[in-house]
Amino acid sequence: MMTERAFEVEEVGEAKLVAKAPPLRALAEAQAADHKPDYLDGFLKAKPEPVTDASSDIVDEVVAALRQIHDPEIPVNIYDLGLIYGVEVDNGHATITMTLTTALCPVAESMPGEVEIRVCAVPGIQSADVNLVWDPAWDPGKMSDEARLEMGML
Repeated sequence: MMTERAFEVEEVGEAKLVAKAPPLRALAEAQAADHKPDYLDGFLKAKPEPVTDASSDIVDEVVAALRQIHDPEIPVNIYDLGLIYGVEVDNGHATITMTLTTALCPVAESMPGEVEIRVCAVPGIQSADVNLVWDPAWDPGKMSDEARLEMGML
């Protein structure tokens, strides 16, 4: 059963005026100084400064970024799953050594690229190499206790 819908149209000669919001303070100051802001000025021109302090927490930040990547088939991040064998940072360049659960893993093509993107997003990292290795092969013994608990293996 379909019911008919009726629409009413009202013609108006003029729309009501709506009060404008006051301009943002920064925009008002820029207009007063006759300056047009360029929000991307310098953002794309400057490369991040490499971290040269060996005692910095840059490796911890890279590990935190790796913990944000989850295996799509297993509800655990790749670091706690034991897929990351090594994280090295030297003068703004990160080298990640990792493996996958199997050589036939469905994300074998995309996972190293995602790791590189996430690691390069860490402040202080200018570039990254992801080395995918198969030796030693991954096994459940490489999982952290937190991952085993989450998987119900403890």
